[in-house]
Amino acid sequence: MPDAMARARAAAARTADRSAHAGHTGRADHDVVVIGAGIVGLSTAYAITRASPRTRVTVLEKETAPARHQTGRNSGVIHSGIYYHPGSLKARYAVQGAAEMVKFCTEHDIPHEVTGKLIVATEREELPRLHSLVQRGRENGIPVRELVPSQIAEYEPHVRGIAAIHVGTTGICDFAAVARTLARLAEDAGATIRYGSRVRAITRTAEGVIISTDGAELRTRAVVNCAGLHCDRIARLAGDDPGMRIIPFRGEFYELVPSRHELVHGLVYPVPDPAFPFLGVHLTRGVDGGVHIGPNAVPALAREGYRRRDLRPRDLADTAAFPGTWRIARRHWKYEIDEIRRSLSKRAFTQAVQRLLPDVRAEDLIPAPSGVRAQAVLADGTLVDDFLLAGKPPFVHVLNAPSPAATASLPIGREIARRTLEAL
Repeated sequence: MPDAMARARAAAARTADRSAHAGHTGRADHDVVVIGAGIVGLSTAYAITRASPRTRVTVLEKETAPARHQTGRNSGVIHSGIYYHPGSLKARYAVQGAAEMVKFCTEHDIPHEVTGKLIVATEREELPRLHSLVQRGRENGIPVRELVPSQIAEYEPHVRGIAAIHVGTTGICDFAAVARTLARLAEDAGATIRYGSRVRAITRTAEGVIISTDGAELRTRAVVNCAGLHCDRIARLAGDDPGMRIIPFRGEFYELVPSRHELVHGLVYPVPDPAFPFLGVHLTRGVDGGVHIGPNAVPALAREGYRRRDLRPRDLADTAAFPGTWRIARRHWKYEIDEIRRSLSKRAFTQAVQRLLPDVRAEDLIPAPSGVRAQAVLADGTLVDDFLLAGKPPFVHVLNAPSPAATASLPIGREIARRTLEAL
């Protein structure tokens, strides 16, 4: 508590000093304002304070605490990078970020474990895709071991498949705890985090940028948009055309009842469909010992639509008015019908799980909190596959950073910091 009080007093003193310095001259009282206190925004603030300690950094977050959305509502997997095209930002940053995340968690006593994972083929038509993953993993420098059915049982006795690969660098951690630690480190280094600060307007001036929130007006030299589910809207507030739209997909999870935890020892994934950037229903033993099963991927009726009944007319209208929405629907309608069926029917969801875990029964599954993926979509219906950073000084917009962004958050934050400091 004394440390927290000291940080609060220091933050108040910094704010007062900056306000006095700015006076009525119109000059910026902030060097960088980061919008969004998810793991990417906080990693960016942390990276800026490390690279340039005298830079005046403020993070704006509309919620009352960090990591309330994608960061705090995922399966907690430290991804290896095996799924991503060699040379892509996702591949580079996931491989690098996985190693850095393990080190960061170790240094700051954050719950984590390098468990490895299995990717399991249950049908013969999946074998070519599994072999492609082996090649992709090796191109990305990831240790991969190919398994026959008897070897699958050595890792997961209750899992059934005709072939599998073991990826040794995959792990698990508490990403919300990582975000809280990044927030503390950034504040200790001089950054200010303002919770309950929803951005209402962004105005460019000759001296910089004015950001209006519910209760304050900030003048800054540079802006980093890490608003996640609302990043395209923030870009438009800044006067930039992002060239994409966020289409929200809800991912619904179940968890195993405690008496059936022994069915899953670690992490088990199906072979993903390369046409759709979702990894399918997988099995994840978390840092708390519980076993999460999911997610599916169904269109959400609100950008923060964590429940089926959550509907926000503005969000739904935005989605419906965007041409890319209907082009996705035409292209992937069969896939989405299956996802919706599994969402509405626990029996159908259980049958999907039984492909990997035959012993599971519907009564073994209890509902768990859902998440929403902020998926960037182009007007032609293309799902943006890689991380997408855009904007010209004084703006940096993070327009696509779903999974594995949490895994890759430390190198992503450094890259955003580099671009931002260059803009200054």
